[in-house]
Amino acid sequence: MSEGYKKSEEARLTKKGRSGSRQLLLQVLYQYQLNGDGFDVLFSQSKQTKEFSRIDQAHFTYLLDEVLKNPDKLDKISSKHSDRPSKQLDPIERAIIWIGLIELLSDQDIPVNVVINEAIELAKTYGSEDSYQFVNGVLDAFLKENFPN
Repeated sequence: MSEGYKKSEEARLTKKGRSGSRQLLLQVLYQYQLNGDGFDVLFSQSKQTKEFSRIDQAHFTYLLDEVLKNPDKLDKISSKHSDRPSKQLDPIERAIIWIGLIELLSDQDIPVNVVINEAIELAKTYGSEDSYQFVNGVLDAFLKENFPN
């Protein structure tokens, strides 16, 4: 795991609601990238955590399902708005970008600034020192191209 992820284990899964969903999803998507586990395994393991009862379970399930259905699409978008291929990204950065992109692409009523701020906070907490700037840059470039107002 990245140095930032290790150094902040005490912050791990401390949030509730949708923020907690994103935290748990980050952990799950990290595992997905390393092991290739499918939805059923990842969801089952997530349900067994003590934190699962505190998060927005519907939001978590939706995001997990959408990311696992679309990793290639999300990687293509990420690579288009980045200076490096998504497969070369740190798994934490890649997972945070996936979460942010799925939320931006969804029909949910989450304000754009909330999506961006949540992604930045995840990157600051779990990513390497400058991850938050990279994540912000990718998501911001995507927004400017697809939602130019």
